[in-house]
Amino acid sequence: MFSRFTIRAEQRAFLRRWCLLILLVLFAAFLSASCFAQGHEDEIIANLAGGRVIIHVARDVILFAAIDQPVERNSIPPRVMNLDASHIGVLLGASEWRIPADPKPIRIDRDFHRVGANERRTDAAPGEAEPDLDAIGITFLEKLRPLVGQLHHKLDFVPDDPIFQLVIIGYGSDQYGPEVWVAEYRMEQQQIATRGEYWQTRILRPRFTQLYPPEKHAPHSLVEVRYPADLKGPRLSELIQGNDPRVVQLASREPRFTKVLENLHGGQAQKAAPLDSVDFMRALLPLVVNNASFVMGTMAEQHGFEWIVPPAEPVEKVEQDKNRPREAPSLLRKPKP
Repeated sequence: MFSRFTIRAEQRAFLRRWCLLILLVLFAAFLSASCFAQGHEDEIIANLAGGRVIIHVARDVILFAAIDQPVERNSIPPRVMNLDASHIGVLLGASEWRIPADPKPIRIDRDFHRVGANERRTDAAPGEAEPDLDAIGITFLEKLRPLVGQLHHKLDFVPDDPIFQLVIIGYGSDQYGPEVWVAEYRMEQQQIATRGEYWQTRILRPRFTQLYPPEKHAPHSLVEVRYPADLKGPRLSELIQGNDPRVVQLASREPRFTKVLENLHGGQAQKAAPLDSVDFMRALLPLVVNNASFVMGTMAEQHGFEWIVPPAEPVEKVEQDKNRPREAPSLLRKPKP
């Protein structure tokens, strides 16, 4: 005969506590997984600006155009902004960020306040810039760092590809003359939690490359920057050197355009007449950009920045810097008629 095993009251209470503890652990695990999934859904998103920046350093003026070529559905156009009294910047790559819960985007070109030295050094190491330009680069680094730090899922990217790219156009101090630089910002990831695939993302210090002036005795030609670097289509300099029919036909209309084209062909772009160069590029771009939108402007050492083809979006009113020289360039000037 079998006798029933009797569970005392203390044992029943002990078992209830264990069951409750197990349920709490399971609920916490479920809640953690839900929060992690929700966190991925609400994670910050970068909107990329894709396209081309073409720079023509003519006589006494720098002419540039930024062409919008979207790289994804939510792409934004390349944007132009003041960097300091003698430089402007064109922003490519992750220049706008969004949090799904917030309809207002975070724009890197807003609230730009640069702090840094104005002195220049004579021998910059490869990948480095002059102190004033380096200060600009660090300002963007500090703006990007907290945004990139919010990326916690594994990203599919090539480590050497920049997430953000800044084209710096202007004039160096101490009668240095016209200069063009590109600052590239790369990032790296490290997995810090195996459960849930949680990654830490860091943005690295910018890598600077000087694109203008060219090396001594090298030809002076158009400078072109692309984002991404493998953007399809011929460069404008290739169309010019290859005697593209659209270029040849345009130049044949006016003798002054023919002279500009001769300067470009001969590697003497810096000798081209400024007004003729502006008119030539303004007429040529619509013929070769395949209906893409673009902005265009000039930068002169004495007269600063002026729009030739202004952006379609309205330009925000910016707070004036009390220490800013009167002659400093402004993106708020009215375009020429």
